[in-house]
Amino acid sequence: MRRSYRTSVAQPGVESDLFGSSAASRAVAPAAPGSTPETAIPVASITETARAVIEGSFSPLWVRGEVSDFKRHRNGHWYFCLRDASAQVRCVVWSRSQRGIPTSPDEGMEVTAYGQLTVYAARGEMHLNVTAMDAVGDGLWRKAMEETRLRLDRDGLLAAARKRTLPYAPMRVGMVTSPDGAALRDVIAVIRRRAPHVSLVVSAATVQGVNAPAEIVAAIQRICRFGEIDVLIVGRGGGGREDLWAFNDEAVARAIADATVPVITGVGHEIDITIADLVADHRAATPSAAAEAAVPVRADLLAALRGLGDELSSSLTDLAARARSRLEEGATSLKRAAAIDAERRRAAIAATAGRLNALSPLATLARGYAVARASDTRRTLSSIKDFKADDLFTLTVRDGEIVARVTETA
Repeated sequence: MRRSYRTSVAQPGVESDLFGSSAASRAVAPAAPGSTPETAIPVASITETARAVIEGSFSPLWVRGEVSDFKRHRNGHWYFCLRDASAQVRCVVWSRSQRGIPTSPDEGMEVTAYGQLTVYAARGEMHLNVTAMDAVGDGLWRKAMEETRLRLDRDGLLAAARKRTLPYAPMRVGMVTSPDGAALRDVIAVIRRRAPHVSLVVSAATVQGVNAPAEIVAAIQRICRFGEIDVLIVGRGGGGREDLWAFNDEAVARAIADATVPVITGVGHEIDITIADLVADHRAATPSAAAEAAVPVRADLLAALRGLGDELSSSLTDLAARARSRLEEGATSLKRAAAIDAERRRAAIAATAGRLNALSPLATLARGYAVARASDTRRTLSSIKDFKADDLFTLTVRDGEIVARVTETA
């Protein structure tokens, strides 16, 4: 605000002010602050006044320029300049304001920044206090997604080998979404049409805005602790890039990877691809498509079961026939093996009998030998010393026994 001050003009011989008042009646006007050495004002007053003037003159506004001299302070704040061909303005993004910005800009990137023009009173420097930023085009968003994707890829969360197979016939499906959104209504309609026997459990979360990532993570963890679902759908209906950005959040992606059941994502429309889609076990183009992937048509399921029943019956019949054939072949082989074994044993017995017969005393007797035994003890008398005069003994020959008496020995 411009201020006016009364001034005095001196004329020869007469002292009067501009309005002709005499010197005696004129009151001395106070000097304006800073107009004399005696009324000099502090530097802080100048910078504080400059800040008040600039902030009062400029509402928050968007500024376009090229990023230069970007520095990330250890306390988390970002400092940089926005410049064009002829001028530049200093900018700062406080750490508390970075939640709504996808990622930090690159040096030389052309961006549009939204903020309040102000003066840093301690240094007397004008700067733009930035609270929102976007690259010209979608460079800043692409950069943020690529940085997140690379971190997840380094941890192996994008590997195809870790993708889990969806259950063939789930009985209970979980869903993380807004309870008021069209996505939930679409999923309910699809499940009722395809498989009315399947129940749906909803874990509610805000799906857009700065609080959405934390709520989605909490909803995923909550329904996994519930532990009675077979498959989980995470998604929302269509929207702009900013509306879907929560599903590009790294914490959301890691929560999906850590889920205890297979996860299907259905975010936005068919052309929308998010980081959550890359981590999920199955990506569906829309929430309705996610529901179709989660549950088969009941009629198709029953037809498949009937087909499995027919295949099982046919398999059992074939198995019984093959078992019967193997049993008959086994019986024939066993009979043949038994006959061969019996013949081998018979031959062995005959050979043994022949050897035994050759060693038998009867065979010896048949060759003309005789065996003398004592008549009373049946002890074999094998030496001449065993015979005494008048002893009776039995002489065994090939075809009988002879009782004899010793008359003399030679």
